Amino acid sequence: MDVSLLLSALALVLILEGLLPFVAPGVWRRTMAELVTLDNGKLRLMGLASLSIGLLLLWFFA
Repeated sequence: MDVSLLLSALALVLILEGLLPFVAPGVWRRTMAELVTLDNGKLRLMGLASLSIGLLLLWFFA
């Protein structure tokens, strides 16, 4: 794997992560406050869903 490709992917993740707090900070703040109240099981399920979707997209487009 090319290092520049890995760094480009990391840069894209950082751009996407920063988009919502930049565009709608109030929505982002309420979402984060709601996430704090979730129990560990629900957070793990959300993480598993995110990982699964990401792996499927990577497999499909790679």
